[in-house]
Amino acid sequence: MLAFARETHLSETTFVQSASAGGATYRNRIWTTGRELDFAGHPSLGVAVAEALRRGERSARYVQQTRAGLQPVEVEVAADGRSAHAEMLQEPATFADAPDRAAIVQAVGLDGADLHGALSPQVVSTGLAHLIVPLADEAALERAVPRSGAAIARLLGDAPVTVYLAVVGDGGECAARSFFVPQDAVVEDPATGSAVGPLCAYLHRHAGLDAISVAQGVQIGRPSRLKARIDGDRVRVGGDVVVLITGALTL
Repeated sequence: MLAFARETHLSETTFVQSASAGGATYRNRIWTTGRELDFAGHPSLGVAVAEALRRGERSARYVQQTRAGLQPVEVEVAADGRSAHAEMLQEPATFADAPDRAAIVQAVGLDGADLHGALSPQVVSTGLAHLIVPLADEAALERAVPRSGAAIARLLGDAPVTVYLAVVGDGGECAARSFFVPQDAVVEDPATGSAVGPLCAYLHRHAGLDAISVAQGVQIGRPSRLKARIDGDRVRVGGDVVVLITGALTL
């Protein structure tokens, strides 16, 4: 699976297997070009849509098994059969301390004044840990330039997967950028569903927001939008999925 993921050279490559946990519809194994992840957002939504299309189901509810646990996913396939909307319940949120603020701004090419005045950086997980970094404004978001893969890797250590920079606007409208280091070099992710969940949980705890809408990928010409809302003790994250290509692989 790792070798195949390196061949695709995508942010994540998923492999769908028979479930080994009671109550699960299928097992979803998610790989970067360097390792297997416990959980990820976009691969979860995409796999659910692919499974619905494979089964010929227009409306479906599945429970996927990942290394993080079991996550319910709901799918509504459009009439064209090549697009769909999917939503999933991520894991209950956990919160941990963030690295030093000075180390954060240095690693992403900003300064202390670019951080949000009232919201402090924090490591948050709803299945996969991310370093949530609220910024003062969109100008700071635009200026962010990671210094090096080594600097970002040192900042993240062994726990968070991405540095998730976010600007929080009125009514839960957010703009974000996501940086990670799969193999020494920094990669900017156009959409990070597993970080939108932690951002929603963070803003629920610290800013009283129950729902957010996140624009991401604008700076790299691959705009996306994900929405999240608090649902009991979890966060529900959703977005649209489009089929780009289908095919068969013979090994």
